[in-house]
Amino acid sequence: QVQVVESGGGLVQAGGSLKLSCVASGTSFINGALAWFRQAPGKERVFVAAIDWAGTSAKYADSVKGRFTISRDIPDISLQMNSLRPGDTAVYYCAAERFVSDWSTFRAWEPTIYDYWGQGTQVTVSS
Repeated sequence: QVQVVESGGGLVQAGGSLKLSCVASGTSFINGALAWFRQAPGKERVFVAAIDWAGTSAKYADSVKGRFTISRDIPDISLQMNSLRPGDTAVYYCAAERFVSDWSTFRAWEPTIYDYWGQGTQVTVSS
């Protein structure tokens, strides 16, 4: 049984930091990728960052570049979030894709590409 489990959400003041973790298990993701998405109340789920299984390549949404860092620490991935803003408040979801043929053309921002999803973890940034 495939499981994707997030942890590390919470409440933080603007300008602060949080680190999220995700573990994907139950099948092989050795040729795939893991990603973070977020969904604010009343809004669509949007891409945050993605990393290949080896941890050598990453993609980021423009809104988080320079503030968030995705990294691979087998079997986990983590999302280090610095300089947090109230606009970063959302439920953060980890997603897993089993196979990526070409990282350079991988449309990491499309949620329909991912095979498996976690239940989400709440991040709240107060002003």
